[in-house]
Amino acid sequence: MRQLSLGKSGPQVSALCLGCLNFGTKTDKSLSYQLLDQYVEAGGNFLDTSNNYAFWNGAGVGGQSETLLGEWMKEKGNRDRIFLATKVGANPTIPGGGFPAKEGLSKKAIHKAVDESLKRLQTDYIDLYYAHIDDMDVPLEETLDAFNQLVQSGKVRTIGCSNHYTWRLEEARSISQSRGFASYQCIQQRYTYLRPRPGADFDVQISVSEEMLKYIETHEEIALLAYSPLLSGAYSRQDRPIPVQYAGLDAEKRIAVLQEISKETGATHNQVILAWMLSNSPVALPLIAASSTEQLQENLHALDVTLTQEQIKRLNEATY
Repeated sequence: MRQLSLGKSGPQVSALCLGCLNFGTKTDKSLSYQLLDQYVEAGGNFLDTSNNYAFWNGAGVGGQSETLLGEWMKEKGNRDRIFLATKVGANPTIPGGGFPAKEGLSKKAIHKAVDESLKRLQTDYIDLYYAHIDDMDVPLEETLDAFNQLVQSGKVRTIGCSNHYTWRLEEARSISQSRGFASYQCIQQRYTYLRPRPGADFDVQISVSEEMLKYIETHEEIALLAYSPLLSGAYSRQDRPIPVQYAGLDAEKRIAVLQEISKETGATHNQVILAWMLSNSPVALPLIAASSTEQLQENLHALDVTLTQEQIKRLNEATY
């Protein structure tokens, strides 16, 4: 599988990251193992999880995804060949409390969470550790100091953030530079081909803004990762309508162009979107998820799709 660097000089990772959100809850152990094996056999090495996955799924309480990954890596003996990402900050401290009861990003919460994640993952280090949801109740310097301590101790190798606004990312990088702390090397945001409607509400999730895209484009040391790139099947399934946050005339125009490019390339809508993310400027490394081996195979074949500059331009400029 093609490799990309996380930022200008960051570690090398697979161009498609496997999102493991539902593993151990909605996706049972057997299928989770099949998908993990299939991804690795295709040359993938980049796995994404979180300490709160997936407390909202049935009997989920958080930690099930990490636990399953730890068991799988131990069984396969492949920890040294996996680039493992997990997150802190959004796990509820009260059962049933949901995001309002999230642990947050205090120094105490971060140190407690990382040790619990390491235990579940059955490893002594995490390749990439994210601040999952911004916590404006805690001084940013405290959060960054805690992350820096984890890097210095060897428990964490690279740090990033998720669901942060551009100005908060810039503020964090400025503090890290002035204090000599480890700095965020990537940001993971909600991002897809369709653009959210003005004022669209995604609760705790933050969608990539035009400002963020410009910022990443001019700061090559920061990598952009995209979660929910395929809108849970909305581009390909009749039973999955376009989410209301994206619906409208702009979406209709962009979908029409997407259909044109799909016919020209012989690729599915999903494959075109993933190829667009990897070919566009700035590059967005997609997190792919699947509930079947067929879905995963379709996503993996996006790496075989080559878009021309003219096609990329048409996709970018499609608007109402």
